[in-house]
Amino acid sequence: MTHNIDLILDTSGLFCPEPVMLLHKNVRAVNVGDVIQVIATDPSTMRDIPKFCHFLGHELLEQQEKGDGYYYVIRKAE
Repeated sequence: MTHNIDLILDTSGLFCPEPVMLLHKNVRAVNVGDVIQVIATDPSTMRDIPKFCHFLGHELLEQQEKGDGYYYVIRKAE
């Protein structure tokens, strides 16, 4: 699936809780409906980012593991 990405957040090399903390900071900086792609190398993001989206109501459009990375596409909710 292809999405128009408004912001790419590369958290490669960072470990829990840094990827989610950076995502939280950047979500506040974009507009409602904007789409953020998160790139991560920490496997804990497979648990943490979906929970973050569910808890705050953001839409997790994609979640996948490719090679040694994890990729997420999130649409900001209100």
